[in-house]
Amino acid sequence: GDMKISLKMIVAVFGLFAFVGPASAEGNLASRPTGLELTLNPDLSMSNYEYELETGKYYRWDITSMGGDEFLLLAPDLWRNSWINQVAIGELEVKPMGLYGLEFDDEGQVRIWFVPIRPGNYEFYIDGHKERGMVGTFIVR
Repeated sequence: GDMKISLKMIVAVFGLFAFVGPASAEGNLASRPTGLELTLNPDLSMSNYEYELETGKYYRWDITSMGGDEFLLLAPDLWRNSWINQVAIGELEVKPMGLYGLEFDDEGQVRIWFVPIRPGNYEFYIDGHKERGMVGTFIVR
């Protein structure tokens, strides 16, 4: 008889954890980032020139270079006014304290997980190609 009670208690405890788990995960920023995409093209065009974000919301920005030139992506004011969780290059992840720029020498993708913490309009651009139209804006509300 004792064994059945113990088993029921164990099942009840695990059932409680299963119930609490997902509920507490909703408050976890890292659980569901909103995806943003940017493609840098060899003809010096970009797939997006404007993003509208909300302060305190978690985002994953996927930046892909299609090659054709070296691209150094800068967004200094955005990075200064965001909490950056991590940067991933392929299978490698970096946990930065701050961010200066992302340089693409060849085709490839970089992903950045971040939370904007201050409203404002923040420019992002490709160094050396800004005057040729490789410039955009993050509108953070």
